[in-house]
Amino acid sequence: MNIAILFGGSSFEHEISIVSAITMKKVLKKSTITYIFISPQREFFLVDTEKINSKLFSSGEYKKGKQLTLKQGGFFADGLFGSKQVEFDVVMNLIHGRDGEDGKISSMMTFFDIPFISPRTEASSLSYNKLYTKFLAESLGVKTVAYEHLTKNGERKVTMDYPVIIKPVRLGSSIGVSIVKEASELDYALDVAFEFDSDVIVEPFINGVKEFNQAGCYTDGWELSIVEEPQKEEFLDFEKKYMDFSRDSQVLSADISDELKEKIQGAFKTLYDPLFRGSIIRCDFFVVDNEVLLNEINPIPGSMANYLFPDFEGMVNRLAKHLPKEQKISIDYTYIHSIQSAKGKA
Repeated sequence: MNIAILFGGSSFEHEISIVSAITMKKVLKKSTITYIFISPQREFFLVDTEKINSKLFSSGEYKKGKQLTLKQGGFFADGLFGSKQVEFDVVMNLIHGRDGEDGKISSMMTFFDIPFISPRTEASSLSYNKLYTKFLAESLGVKTVAYEHLTKNGERKVTMDYPVIIKPVRLGSSIGVSIVKEASELDYALDVAFEFDSDVIVEPFINGVKEFNQAGCYTDGWELSIVEEPQKEEFLDFEKKYMDFSRDSQVLSADISDELKEKIQGAFKTLYDPLFRGSIIRCDFFVVDNEVLLNEINPIPGSMANYLFPDFEGMVNRLAKHLPKEQKISIDYTYIHSIQSAKGKA
């Protein structure tokens, strides 16, 4: 299968997207990979799969590649003898943050009738915004970590007990995230977060909380990853997550009871189906007093969480064959013709 990896974009997580994309070359060993890079200026470039490395982008050398145009049915390179379509079977959206996770790319792929692996527009809109994710989970009966919502121009007041964790609403990769241990540290943490977003959520920082990650998708049936208990640190900052996004070797399953595993996977399925059909997502859960709480939904996880699956490449191939299809609408202008006909009679 020829998989086009779409990466880059105009996002604070632009560089992490590059790391994820390069990692796919080591993961998708049996597939043909076509790299399509979106520059910070939102231009499309075809990147040589054999020459891809991080310096290619930091140096600007990618601009020597063919610039692409998005048209109905795919990406095209314009030349002296006309326009040539870039060949691939499916697009994998690996743009973290804005552009990739907020619904722009999924809307464009749908509009231009290009098969793609990624959350669709509605799923992107809800999972990109941490506040909306809370609303989604609560509406589905999946409990979440307690939270408060603060805005840049609103009152800077927290009612829950310290320590708390401050998170920008529309960012991932721990960008702008701070742990606030006492009230005197709150203003500075909010100043940092508001550099990146106009809204933040405040959650209790639960020291030593049990955390578990579950990834998966739905093809012709459920394809769930192992349940991972990630390495525990106070929290993973940007640099540690940057390195985490380049993982390509499988990790071990968490040592948990079948009952807890079923609870975690049950919550994942509830959140995923049917909203996230056509995508590979990862949900991060906390377990407090044997109760499973959603922490976050990662709609486009780092390196697509490949390290959680025993047969990631096979799953990608199966998912590409079971993508949601937009309803075809036949336009025959019957209504307009009837109006014109009526006017003619008059």
